[in-house]
Amino acid sequence: MLKRMVAIGCFGTALLCATPAWVQDLPAIKSTTVELPAGDALFPGGASADAINNNCLACHSPDMVLNQPPLPKATWEAEVHKMINAYKAPIDDADVPAIVGYLVQTKGKE
Repeated sequence: MLKRMVAIGCFGTALLCATPAWVQDLPAIKSTTVELPAGDALFPGGASADAINNNCLACHSPDMVLNQPPLPKATWEAEVHKMINAYKAPIDDADVPAIVGYLVQTKGKE
């Protein structure tokens, strides 16, 4: 029984260590240049949009935010706090009321 197990083990090892008869060349790595569209869009509203422009454009385009459905103030507050707490957005606490105010003014729902 032991001889048989040793023979099977040796045969299995030979199969695992067998070198394939062909060798493929590695693919050539090429540099690629990607041109992205300009990201200079800002939230409209002048000075009232300063807080949202300074804090939110790193992750969100104005179009993405402004195409959201109208939401109540409490929901906008929850969204801003979610960005801070869950996604670690570096938003100063002093800017939160201005950001929420802008969102309510532009995309608020009574």
